[in-house]
This record gives sequence, C-alpha cells and structure tokens, in this order.
Amino acid sequence: MKRMALIGSGGSGKSTLARELGKKLNIEVFHLDALLWKPNWQPTSKEEQRKIQMELVKKDEWIIDGNYNGTMDIRLREADTIIFLDFSRVLCTYRALKRMIQYRNRRRPDMAEGVKERFDLNFVKWIWNYPKNIRPVVLKRFEELPNDKVVIILKSPKEARNFLDSL
Repeated sequence: MKRMALIGSGGSGKSTLARELGKKLNIEVFHLDALLWKPNWQPTSKEEQRKIQMELVKKDEWIIDGNYNGTMDIRLREADTIIFLDFSRVLCTYRALKRMIQYRNRRRPDMAEGVKERFDLNFVKWIWNYPKNIRPVVLKRFEELPNDKVVIILKSPKEARNFLDSL
C-alpha cells in the first residue's frame, strides 16, 4: 500500500479517509478537487487534469482521492491499491448537504484557495444518481484491472473505520 487511489461518490468521505490514511502510513495525500479546481469553481482542462495526474503518479508513494472518471485510468493503472467507498446515496447526499452548510462561503480543507463551498443542485443530483450512473462504470473498470491490483470495497463508514484501525 504505497500508491493508493480512493474513489467514491461525493460525500462518501474520500478526503477524510485519505487524510487519515496519510497520517497513519506517512504517505503524502493529494486531493484532486484541490488540484483540479481553480478559484471561483473554474475547472482545469482535461489535458491539464491528465498532465497533473501523470506527474503525481510518478512519485514512489501517494494517496490520491477523487473521482474524475475521465482521468481515472491514470490512477488505476499506477495504483497498487484502490479503495472504493461504496456507501448509500442517502448517506452521501446527507453528508454533502451537511458539508455545504458547514463550509458555506468558505474553503473546505480539501479544496484550492479561492474555491468556496456553495450549494450546487447539479452536484446533489450527481450524488443521488451515482449508484445508478457511475457505480456500474467504476465496478466494470475494477473487473478489467490486472490481478496484481488490490481492490478494497468498503460499504459503510463502520467498514472504513475498521479498515483504518486494522492497519
């Protein structure tokens, strides 16, 4: 577990788990949201997203959290361990809404400077539809991975806590 990709719906706790793993294993953590969003929620281009991630995965050790389906292949190819937070849509939606309120008009710890939390109905819909629209795509990608990859699917916060405690 030297190169880990954390994947899951918005609100699943990827950034929190990544930080905790980083502390426990003494591995640098990279939050894709912090690297791929510019001030005022301006996105980076797909080309820039790929370039940033290609540089990150060259490191000997890393923990990268984020979805970014269009560039997930980079992380999956180079990771030795993939952790998928496969939590319920109700929990993820609740957590995302709570986060939107908690950090409203302020920067979250896992975001870039100049990116303030806001209510985003499209993001809430994306989270709600994640199990139907995104989850099957992610699981299919896992099936296509070489056998030397370790894929850990955690189905609840309790499983995530037990996993972290077991390290």
